[in-house]
Amino acid sequence: MKLQALRPIFYTTELEATIRFYVDILGFELGEKNDDWGWASLFKDAVEIMLAQPNLHTPFEKPVFTGSFYFNTDNVDALWEKLKDNVKICYEIADFEWGMREFAIYDSNGYLLQFGQPMNDLP
Repeated sequence: MKLQALRPIFYTTELEATIRFYVDILGFELGEKNDDWGWASLFKDAVEIMLAQPNLHTPFEKPVFTGSFYFNTDNVDALWEKLKDNVKICYEIADFEWGMREFAIYDSNGYLLQFGQPMNDLP
């Protein structure tokens, strides 16, 4: 048995605003959207994210996730320069002892998104 992909679903009550954040700010493309389901699929390169309005049977007060979503990139410095003035920053770009150069931001719902590149892959 082989796992082939991980496609997280982010719950949001602000579906349109969340789509705009990922498309306009992060450069994702809208793959599919179903207003009846309150659902959308976004993709960029090898990454796919689904967005969903919470079901009525799912307890939901606000978006909560106890971890972060970590994206590996091939040019973390260029991505930082593109995003830093248009997002809420958790921590600025820095080199870390575990060999990654990374930064973290919050999406429009408050989910923590980290972006990193191995330091041995830097130009």
